[in-house]
Amino acid sequence: MKTLGFIGTGGMGSGMAANLIKAGYRLVVTDLNRAQAKGLEGLGAEFKDTPKAVAESCELVLSMLPNNDAVRAISLGKDGLAEAATGAKVWIDFSSIDKETILFAARELVEKGWTVVDASAGGVEEVAAAGQLALWLSGSRTVFDEHQPIFQAMGKSILHVGELGTAKLVKNAMAMLAAVQHLSIVEIGSWLKKGGLDDATFQTILKNSQQDSVATRRIMEIVVSRNFKPRKSWMPKDVGFGLDMAREMEVPMPFVSLASQMFAIAQATGQDGYEATGIACNVYDVINGNKN
Repeated sequence: MKTLGFIGTGGMGSGMAANLIKAGYRLVVTDLNRAQAKGLEGLGAEFKDTPKAVAESCELVLSMLPNNDAVRAISLGKDGLAEAATGAKVWIDFSSIDKETILFAARELVEKGWTVVDASAGGVEEVAAAGQLALWLSGSRTVFDEHQPIFQAMGKSILHVGELGTAKLVKNAMAMLAAVQHLSIVEIGSWLKKGGLDDATFQTILKNSQQDSVATRRIMEIVVSRNFKPRKSWMPKDVGFGLDMAREMEVPMPFVSLASQMFAIAQATGQDGYEATGIACNVYDVINGNKN
């Protein structure tokens, strides 16, 4: 089996990396916060101090990082992939970032003999841990076809979506769609509650309607239980990336723009420390006068 490198062992990355180990791959990992990698080390992963060291110790590098700056740092910064003298020359990046960042990194790395594949993952930490992510990849079709067993270890749905950079667009698109969906469902539910219909009944109505889906069921389970999981939601960031690109493309997106403003209300009122459904419920409580 191949030796793989994995950079970024936070909530999503640790689940993805653990499934690679379970599939029989030898793993070399790094993270700025070594404590986040301890669980993987316990499963047999070897920790390296830098992305350069990871690349020089493996045949292929994967990454799952939180923002543009982190991706630029591990690819082109000091002790980054670009400085690796030996080892891997293929990098598959699953980070939730904007299209321009991965294209810029790829242009620089190609000159040093690297092949860069842009990827995105649909799902939350629990889905990553279960190996049930939706994976979208763009760029080299050869790399996509050659490494199917790696992708199958992490995801249930694997799709090649086009030229390099497209996978980031898909990730942003799914975040924008989910933002509008979360907020619209909670908005309608708030209106119905004001009219005398409780959340549980609305949940049953949706479940037995043409709008029923895995997503609406999950949203309504959280709305009814009010069990909002505390964590940083990356959805507002991904929505922002999508809107930035929409402005550059001169594509009007009024619904998504409004959803972004609702997230801004949540941030301004301190109601954003949860996953997306919790943010939506909290912000509608604020605008409806239900939260002090």
